[in-house]
Amino acid sequence: MSTSTTFGPCSTCYSSLLRLKLKFKFPSISQRSSLSTVDFGTKTLRIFSSSVNYHGSGKNDPCDLNRRRGLLFTATLPLLLPLGEFVEEFVAKAEESGTSEYLRTKEAVTKVVSKGKAAGVLRLAFHDAGTFEMDENSGGMNGSIVFELERPENAGLKKPFKVLVKAKSEVDATQSVSWADMIAVGGAVAVSVCGGPTIPVPLGRLDSMEPDPEGKLPQESLDASGLKQCFQRKGFSTQELVALSGAHTLGSKGFGNPTVFDNSYYKILLEKPWQSSAGMPSMIGLPSDRALVQDDECLRWINMYADNQNLFFEDFKNAYIKLVNSGARWKSL
Repeated sequence: MSTSTTFGPCSTCYSSLLRLKLKFKFPSISQRSSLSTVDFGTKTLRIFSSSVNYHGSGKNDPCDLNRRRGLLFTATLPLLLPLGEFVEEFVAKAEESGTSEYLRTKEAVTKVVSKGKAAGVLRLAFHDAGTFEMDENSGGMNGSIVFELERPENAGLKKPFKVLVKAKSEVDATQSVSWADMIAVGGAVAVSVCGGPTIPVPLGRLDSMEPDPEGKLPQESLDASGLKQCFQRKGFSTQELVALSGAHTLGSKGFGNPTVFDNSYYKILLEKPWQSSAGMPSMIGLPSDRALVQDDECLRWINMYADNQNLFFEDFKNAYIKLVNSGARWKSL
């Protein structure tokens, strides 16, 4: 998005106008350039300002003071406004400009993502975004998963990737879409086709041209304390950790119907079927799933989501949007 602020000439001798352009981006991985930053939450607002162009030169330019004041005012305007209003305006304009592209992408993905393929596509989104590390300012939702499919932790993701290849080809025939956007939308569609919440995904992510560092995904063997620390490094709270873990309700983890997105995950966690002496119940879930119910802070959210599916849907939607925005570099609007 770019906005222009124009200041009139200070006298009839000067017919030129001072034009300032500001571009606002929300990347977590910065391109090396001079910029100012404003931190809020786990995101950084980076403000890029272009050069000031005007006719006339000389040390005694009578408009110099006004130009400096104008530059200062324009550069600090977003900071003087209530930040929430400024961000809401940015998001609203971004959504408006990308509505047709988003609908076209969503339609193409919906054609190829069936209930039986949903779990794999959702896992693909989690594994692309899940490499994000705040302190290192690396990884995240950047499409780098296309270079990482041979890694052991990504075993089984080639099939869902091929599912999205067809959808991407259809969209690219009209307007190019990044892999990061395609995968982010794919995960959201996977949730909705299985009965979960509708998740709006803003577009405009840029793709990485290289794989992310290895060993950044949460390990299945982590206990609750390790999981919370891992997610904290990625900018997620315990509540968001528990909400996102509910994605395991899809697929073959053993939490209810593998093609239905609901709150069965939390209900079954509370039952602790793996403690049964029978063989099959002990196969339910991953060690990291079982660890959550042993932690008091996690257990509080597990109980809430087991009792209130609507609350789970809302919190999952918000956490998913945050996940697929993590580490993203964005196009200029």
